[in-house]
Amino acid sequence: MSRSRKLSNVRRLAVVLAHASVAGVSVLTAFLLRFDFGLPKTEFAHFQIALLIAIPIKVLIFQLTGLQRGWWRFAGLGDVYRLTFANVAASVLFTCAVWLSVGAAFPRSVYALDFLLCFLLTCEMRFASRILKELRAGLRSVPGGKGVLIYGAGAAGMTLVREIRSNPSLRLHVLGFLDDDPQKRHDAVMGIRILGTGRQAAKVVARLRSRNRKVNEVIIAIPSATGKQMREAVANCRSAGLPCKTIPGLGDILTNKVLSGQIREVSIGDLLGRESVHLEEAAIRKHLAGKAVLVTGGAGSIGSEICRQIATLGARKLVIFDQAESDLFRVELELKRLPSTAEIIIALGDIRDYKRVEDVIVRHSIQLVFHAAAYKHVPMMEAHLFEAIRNNVFGTWNVVRAANRHAVSGFVMISSDKAVNPTSIMGTTKRVSELIVSAMSGDRPGQTTFVSVRFGNVLGSNGSVIPLFQSQIASGGPVTVTHPDIRRYFMTTREAVQLVLQASTMGHGSETFVLDMGEPIRIIDLARNMIRLTGLEPDEDIDIRIVGLRPGEKLFEELVTDTDRVLPTRHEKIKICQTMKPNRERIVTWLSALERLLAERDATAVKIH
Repeated sequence: MSRSRKLSNVRRLAVVLAHASVAGVSVLTAFLLRFDFGLPKTEFAHFQIALLIAIPIKVLIFQLTGLQRGWWRFAGLGDVYRLTFANVAASVLFTCAVWLSVGAAFPRSVYALDFLLCFLLTCEMRFASRILKELRAGLRSVPGGKGVLIYGAGAAGMTLVREIRSNPSLRLHVLGFLDDDPQKRHDAVMGIRILGTGRQAAKVVARLRSRNRKVNEVIIAIPSATGKQMREAVANCRSAGLPCKTIPGLGDILTNKVLSGQIREVSIGDLLGRESVHLEEAAIRKHLAGKAVLVTGGAGSIGSEICRQIATLGARKLVIFDQAESDLFRVELELKRLPSTAEIIIALGDIRDYKRVEDVIVRHSIQLVFHAAAYKHVPMMEAHLFEAIRNNVFGTWNVVRAANRHAVSGFVMISSDKAVNPTSIMGTTKRVSELIVSAMSGDRPGQTTFVSVRFGNVLGSNGSVIPLFQSQIASGGPVTVTHPDIRRYFMTTREAVQLVLQASTMGHGSETFVLDMGEPIRIIDLARNMIRLTGLEPDEDIDIRIVGLRPGEKLFEELVTDTDRVLPTRHEKIKICQTMKPNRERIVTWLSALERLLAERDATAVKIH
């Protein structure tokens, strides 16, 4: 027999003996209390009978209800429920057995006293182990450990304290709590005092330092915090001159049982405070199940996230189409590490090559297309008019034609808020692409369903303002902002793609779906927050320089025009922008004329057209 098996058997025997001892002690104490600690000789026989009945019945019931399972040092509220049920069941059987054996001569108050005592003793056995463990952990010194304050004295904060105490390798020592609830002031949680509110962080730190208790950082333990609350919490930490970290939101916590292992730096996404997206995952899985899916621009920031999510949602085959071979190689390696049954196919090519696009669709029997390939850099496209049109307009036209010709069941194009009232080449090409997609939807059942999904800026995507600011801050500044009043919509890449997949299950043809982007963010505020996240102060450590609007850039982006009719869908974050469906023949004629102008390389004529 293995050593671990022997230890397990010894532990089981010890638990049975402990339960037997508790049963005996509770009966004895109940009799002593009933007779003021002077057991009469006339009651000694009753005591013996009660003892002989109580011990086997209670040990048996405790075994049947599973009280022998579980480690006592991790006892919690669930154990109290089980202990209550087991003791009630054992006491009922004990009472019935004694009544049948002795009858009315047995002192009735012993029944109630025995139940209460047995319940208290079984609870005490379990929780004493946990209390001793936590006391030892709380008293244990952490040589060279960092002193931390926990911002948030709620459930997450308590869980974090418990894990820090039980894991010395973290080398953290909790000095106190900060909490913005004034009613909690001077309270204590798990023996640790709440020292003040977030706005009092600087005073709290100074007071602790005067007592030779150095605070190294603050951990923000408020998983449900909004963007505004996170910005205020970070500002409070900065006022105290402390770096801060945070723990993730509830959705991320559920994927990892160890909360302390998820402590991380505060991100710009935390400050935006985007709520978790509720998805109809069953509908998305049904939509993708068993299908061959093509993602154009699959090596880009949006396209690669589409690929990650599709790969784990039941698609039979995933074809990743892009012209960037190095990025394709990276995405392929990443996807093959995911828990996915989808066949991953890499297709190197250019959407401007119709034959290549058609070959990929035919060869792999594509059933769904997510079209994310596009040039999207606004100032660069202003200087490269012909390339922008060839890629964004005629590239889209190639993918649309091939999908339509070979009866692909669904086509989803990724569009942009810059397509609304466009003032740039990039925005105009995206608006034309939307019109192409809308015009191609057929009126008969069984034809390809063409839809577009329109949203704003995505945090951290290639060429977005976030990586630019990060690079500028890392090099010591200045951080360049085009205009003090410029605002943009932002959402995370994961959220945007989740909503794209959700919208793909809703299309009937010719719709343009618009994603709820929340409130627009001032870019200068974004820059200041990013500087503060690095532990520096804007305009002191890092300069912010206003450089003026770039060609084609607007102060405010829009998601719909004033004349658009916006309709709700079954998902609260997805709306339909309803406009008149373009005439397909007119679109085809217009594109033919545009193609001739491109061949002539007449920029003025192209812009007028």
